[in-house]
Amino acid sequence: MAPAAKRKTAPPSPRKALAPARRRGGRPSRDEAAQLPDRILDAATELFFARGYGATSIEAVAQRARISKRTFYHRFEDKAALFGAVLHRIIERLRPPPAIPLVAGADIAEVLRRLASLILHAALTPHALALHRLIVGESARFPKLAAAVTSEGATQEAIALIGGILAHEARAGTLAVADTSEAAEQFLYLVLSIPQRRALGLGKPMTAIELDQWAGTVVDLFLDGCRARPPARAKSGERKD
Repeated sequence: MAPAAKRKTAPPSPRKALAPARRRGGRPSRDEAAQLPDRILDAATELFFARGYGATSIEAVAQRARISKRTFYHRFEDKAALFGAVLHRIIERLRPPPAIPLVAGADIAEVLRRLASLILHAALTPHALALHRLIVGESARFPKLAAAVTSEGATQEAIALIGGILAHEARAGTLAVADTSEAAEQFLYLVLSIPQRRALGLGKPMTAIELDQWAGTVVDLFLDGCRARPPARAKSGERKD
C-alpha cells in the first residue's frame, strides 16, 4: 500500500510575516507619548466648547481621548488644570507670529490701525469666540475660569504695549493722556466691543472690508479725543486771573 501523500501547506503571506504585531496595552510608544498631551487637549477643547465647563467630566475627556483616567491624572491634576492648559494653548495660537512687527508704522495712527487689525483678527476666530462664550456663560458658577483668563495675561500684555506707545506720544507732546494704561484699555474695548458682539450673534457679523474700515474709524476717533489741544481762550469780557 502506497504511503499517504503529504499535504502541502501554503507558505505564509509576506505581508502577514512582515506586519508588526499590534500593541496590546502596556506603555505607549515614544511617538504616542509625545502626541498624547495634544490629543487630550483636543478632546477637552471640543467638549468644553460643546458642553460647557460644568457638564464636561474627566471621564468624558478620557473617553474622547481614548485614554484611561490614570493616564489623564498622570498629566493633569484636575479639571481646572486641564482648562488652564486648554486656555494657554488657545491664547498662544492666537498670538501673531514673531516675524510680524507689532509697532511698525510711520506714525501713531498707522501703528494703532495695525494693532487694531491684529486684535480683531485674533479675537474673532472661531476658537476665540467659543472661549468668550464659555467664560461669559460659566464664570459666575466657576470663578476660577475668569481667574485663569486673567492669569494668562494676554489682555494685560496688549494694554501694556498700547499704553507704552501712548506714553511715548504723550512725552513728545502729541497726545494729552494723563493715564496711558486706562486709555489703552479704553482703546482695546473700543476696538473689540461691537465687532465681537456682532460675531457672537448680536447683530450681523462684519465683513473683512467692514472690519478694516472699523479699525480705521476707531483709531481716528480715539486719537481725536487724545490729541493735545491749545488752552481755550478766555471769552471777551471775562476776567483772566
